[in-house]
Amino acid sequence: MPNAFRSAVSISLAIATLSLTAPALAQDAAPAATCPVQEFAMGLRYQQQSAEVRALQLQAYALARANLQAAIAKAGDPSKLAVVSDLDETAIDNSALLVRDMQKCHIYDTWDTWGDWELRGKPVPIPGALDFFDFADKAGVAIYYISDRFGEPENKAATIATLKELGFPQVSDDHVLLYGTSKAERRAVVSKDHQIVLLLGDTLHDFDGVFRKAPTDVKRAEVDKNAAHFGADWIVFPNATYGDWSTAPLTAWDAELVVK
Repeated sequence: MPNAFRSAVSISLAIATLSLTAPALAQDAAPAATCPVQEFAMGLRYQQQSAEVRALQLQAYALARANLQAAIAKAGDPSKLAVVSDLDETAIDNSALLVRDMQKCHIYDTWDTWGDWELRGKPVPIPGALDFFDFADKAGVAIYYISDRFGEPENKAATIATLKELGFPQVSDDHVLLYGTSKAERRAVVSKDHQIVLLLGDTLHDFDGVFRKAPTDVKRAEVDKNAAHFGADWIVFPNATYGDWSTAPLTAWDAELVVK
């Protein structure tokens, strides 16, 4: 996250330097120079407003339900099964915070406003989430919410209260496992007493520790190695608003620009 902050500052400084030698260009670039976080606007609009993201979220939960039904049918005792889900941008939508910060020209992926959002914010359920978790709960499957939300007592109490208010089932201190140890270690705690049959998340370390803090090219290679998991026991949700991919270089077509 600090890398994203340094990158944004560098962009601002570069544009400011250009303004000394090219006033007209600087005038056109002024919004980016004074508010570099505006570059996230397209991703935020896609995540929060597009019908396509809503469709993808509903599709992901429909697939999760079908796969869970199959796992239950094979199990002798559904109570021995567990679903492990991330929270942010998987079960609950926090885009209102990110839009507010962007509109205030605050670089939100430094996460210095997130703690206040956890305490006072009003996230909404991701489409399809409540129906899926209600199905899992009524089937007798254990549900664990593993998230890197702040684990301080005040923040954890607020997150639990928020989830209960939204109607999520099996929300308790021992089923909501927040930041402290790695997600892999928290999944291992669940595995001691349950067979994890589904993992749900919007970032790849929600599924396997091999993705945690790995370079983008390594993650892409690991995705290929783990292709059989996706759509089976690993269900990925779209998130175009933040991630370590946000500073990755782009690949452009090297042909000359031709406008017709």
